Amino acid sequence: MDALTINDLPHYTYEDYISWEGRWEIIRGIPYAMSPAPDLKHQLISNNIASELKQRLAKCPQCHALLPVDWKISEDIIVQPDNLVICYEPEGKYITRAPSIIFEVLSPPTFLKDVNLKFKLYEHEGVKYYILVNPEDKIAKIFQLKDGRYIKVLDATNEKIIFDIDICKIEFDFAKIW
Repeated sequence: MDALTINDLPHYTYEDYISWEGRWEIIRGIPYAMSPAPDLKHQLISNNIASELKQRLAKCPQCHALLPVDWKISEDIIVQPDNLVICYEPEGKYITRAPSIIFEVLSPPTFLKDVNLKFKLYEHEGVKYYILVNPEDKIAKIFQLKDGRYIKVLDATNEKIIFDIDICKIEFDFAKIW
């Protein structure tokens, strides 16, 4: 019997995705379950990020802080970042343009996907800032897109960082997320 190749695997699209129950992501046609639900620490940090973003974006009417929402990049790539900032008015059931900022709160089931697959995907799609938040060691690795590549800006713990998202600048206080 011949070895399986990538071409032998099923290739899923948005049409399949919308019929599935539970939370899923699809990256290059491969489904990734988003369960079990994130643990309590993950949820608390994500809520704190959302609160800090909402407060900091209050004076920037073009930008919106969102919790997980479908970002349909293509028919076979749909992701749900933990926290994100978009600087346009969303339309429809999902977003289709790159967010300006994405926070992913790391957890064991999604760790490799967040630091590898999503890192490359967000870099390729032009997300200006990608922040990997590690609840265990209370460090947020901040990456900024420069010349099409992510450059690490800082390992933040209690620092205040200014995110320049072209339309506005926001000062984000990492001490408030833990």
